[in-house]
Amino acid sequence: MLGVAEAFAALEDPRRPNARHHQLLDILVIAFCASLCGAESCVEMAGFALSKEQVLREFLDLEGGPPSHDTFSRVFRMLDPARFAACLQAYLEQLGAVCRGHVAIDGKTLRGAHDRAAGASPLQMVSAFASDTRLTLGQIAVEAQSNEIPAVRALLSLLSLKGCTVTLDALHAQRETAQAVLDQGASYVLALKGNQGTLYEDVRTLLDDAVLPVQDRAQTMEADHGRIETRAAHLVTDLAWLQEQHDWPGLACVGKITATREDKATGAVQTQDRYYLLSRVMPAEEFLDLVRAHWTIENSLHWVLDVVMREDQARARKDHAPANLATLRRLALNTIKANKDKGSNRLKFKRAGWDDRFLRKLIAQC
Repeated sequence: MLGVAEAFAALEDPRRPNARHHQLLDILVIAFCASLCGAESCVEMAGFALSKEQVLREFLDLEGGPPSHDTFSRVFRMLDPARFAACLQAYLEQLGAVCRGHVAIDGKTLRGAHDRAAGASPLQMVSAFASDTRLTLGQIAVEAQSNEIPAVRALLSLLSLKGCTVTLDALHAQRETAQAVLDQGASYVLALKGNQGTLYEDVRTLLDDAVLPVQDRAQTMEADHGRIETRAAHLVTDLAWLQEQHDWPGLACVGKITATREDKATGAVQTQDRYYLLSRVMPAEEFLDLVRAHWTIENSLHWVLDVVMREDQARARKDHAPANLATLRRLALNTIKANKDKGSNRLKFKRAGWDDRFLRKLIAQC
């Protein structure tokens, strides 16, 4: 497990010297392997260590024997979450998960990590997700009494995004965020709603102007789940008037997508218009694909974390434990996704717990 070992090697042990009955690396590697097998809590990690002690001794010393659940809990409560998240970056480099193509950035609330007794809000994590490889490229916790906006900017500063296209929802249609993406050598596609005051109305007026020349148009149609969905897009690059009014960083064109859904059973039709800011002129077909690809972070990351890994049911609430265990889950999920065997993510997590040979295979790819 040289990849994982190297990724964790830079971490400082937060425990007092006289309380270090188990090596920090042993504790973290066991927790990682337990997460690969579906462990959801420190109690389950300790149970995994006992039941898989023979397998673990193949690559760990375990001089103090299998750690207890109190040891796992103490370590994850004390570890610096920013440094532990940096281990995710180091491990991704081992997997070869570099930032390229399309990167979606979005936040997720850990609903189970809600310490009501202390009056604290549930922890929020912001993640960067590669839609092509389906791997998490980085994550950062939203600080208490703050929101996703500064967390996204902090995450952008940690990633190497040169040549990528970054998509963000309307919350992040902020000048500073747009500039942070450009500073990383990337381009952006930002959803736009009413949070930018007159900019939204001006963009809508511009895109709805039938006289203004259109850069490109595209349309897709899909029939699934008892409905027909048509998505039509067009882009406008004549922004002289708009930039005079708003001087938005790096703005190259604006786009509009009209989504029409027809229920085949009832014949009911719903239409919605969505508006976007783009820092790169692109074909309308690519624009449609990028906006659609943004939702892979919901379907291939957030949904899997909630449904397969039961993140919203995780009850860790104290100190740094929620953020550190969230990072551990993403490390495990990346490893499962990097495995090329047939089968769903859910099945692979179960196979790792059932079959020591498959667990060794996952470990070997680390």
